[in-house]
Amino acid sequence: MQFFDTIFNLINDLTWGWALIPFLVVLGVFFTMASGFVQFRFFKRMFGVLWGDEDGDPTKISAREALLVSVGGRVGGGNIAGVAVAITAGGPGAVFWMWAIALVGMCSGLVEATLAQAFKRTTDEGDYRGGPAQAIIYGLGANYRWLAIIYAVCLIASFAIGFNAFQGNTVAGAAADSLGIPRYATGIFLAAATGFIVYGGIHRIAKASDVIIPIMAIGYIGLALVIIVMNITALPGVIWDIVANAVGIREAVAGGVGAALSNGLRRGLFSNEAGLGSAPNVAATAYVRHPVSQGITQSFSVFIDTMVVCSCTAFIILLGDVYQPGQADVDGVILTQQSMVDHVGAWAQYYLTAAIFLFSFSSIIYNYYLGENALSFMTANKNAIHILRIVIVFIVLLGAVAPGATAVFNFSDPMMGVLAVVNLLALMMLFPIALRLINDFRSQLAAGNKRPLFDPKKFADLDTDPTAWPDAK
Repeated sequence: MQFFDTIFNLINDLTWGWALIPFLVVLGVFFTMASGFVQFRFFKRMFGVLWGDEDGDPTKISAREALLVSVGGRVGGGNIAGVAVAITAGGPGAVFWMWAIALVGMCSGLVEATLAQAFKRTTDEGDYRGGPAQAIIYGLGANYRWLAIIYAVCLIASFAIGFNAFQGNTVAGAAADSLGIPRYATGIFLAAATGFIVYGGIHRIAKASDVIIPIMAIGYIGLALVIIVMNITALPGVIWDIVANAVGIREAVAGGVGAALSNGLRRGLFSNEAGLGSAPNVAATAYVRHPVSQGITQSFSVFIDTMVVCSCTAFIILLGDVYQPGQADVDGVILTQQSMVDHVGAWAQYYLTAAIFLFSFSSIIYNYYLGENALSFMTANKNAIHILRIVIVFIVLLGAVAPGATAVFNFSDPMMGVLAVVNLLALMMLFPIALRLINDFRSQLAAGNKRPLFDPKKFADLDTDPTAWPDAK
């Protein structure tokens, strides 16, 4: 075991520790500038997905459903605990850099989702599948299949297995601490609910997310808005603290701007997953008229995750009296929980437990689908999918009932690091194609077409699936 720990720690250092975060930032800035700041140009258009502007065939996964599934995956423990950790380690200035990386990440999210849509395939059941693995094969060619396989293996190991163990552990721990519910009871309930949803496939996952995510988001954001209104006179001072600490006018923690920058960027990227290659697997399932339409939707998902939900947690903490600059070794969930209690009373700890359950459960079913999609790319054997479903249910149960067992899954972060490196390499090579698609979308809008249509015949040099674009007929 010591040998494997050494290997995984080395991989983690070579990815997250050294180069990956600067790589994500630089590439995101490049995409933003090369695309003409596309995430800002299309910002108003993002909200249309909420009203069903892209709805079409009712038997397919809609753009709105794909948005909610991806929001459910992006929004998780990082939005509650991760933001608190970033503030503790980097001071209020970390929030500013979380916002900054989200605005850049919105473009990375748009590019990777656009490519996933462009190279998606129609399944035997009439659904759509795609993602970075398929984009590598059909966009770069069969010679790069080895790269796609590395991606798929890392996706299963990190998200479907490792992160789901941690999600089960998070829910069970919160329920035991605040409600006194035994871990095994929470684990059995969570495993049963997971099994019921994942055995319904992507359609049941989408329908569940369509119910869970609005409740989760509205509930959490609603309470945050109440707290903000209660402390409205202190809000300008908090915003000034965030900016002042970010640019070095004021230092809240040792390390100053450097601590704020590093913690803000790291937690922001961990939270919104832009450029990591996970959300495009869900983006590819949606029925849309043009690949860029879903790219815009996934850009909106990044905005919701960081600019809305993470900001809510930040204001809950910074508007209260619990957080003290420079404090160390504070559990993120506890800081958020105590801050809520400080604002509205003891009942808030139970409210947060419910929020954690919804956040974590939505992440579990999202993580499962990422694993299913990666496995379907590697093998057409239907039995493999059933085995994966059984494994995921067991993993969730194990993570919930055996807190110490989650140490076995410490390979998740290094595997996600490799996953991100592979995805970013593919994005760099495929970006010219994404830019062609973005320009095609823009030209149609300029010509007066309010709902641009992708025509595979206009991109005959690309290995697309014409059956995935029925509107082009």
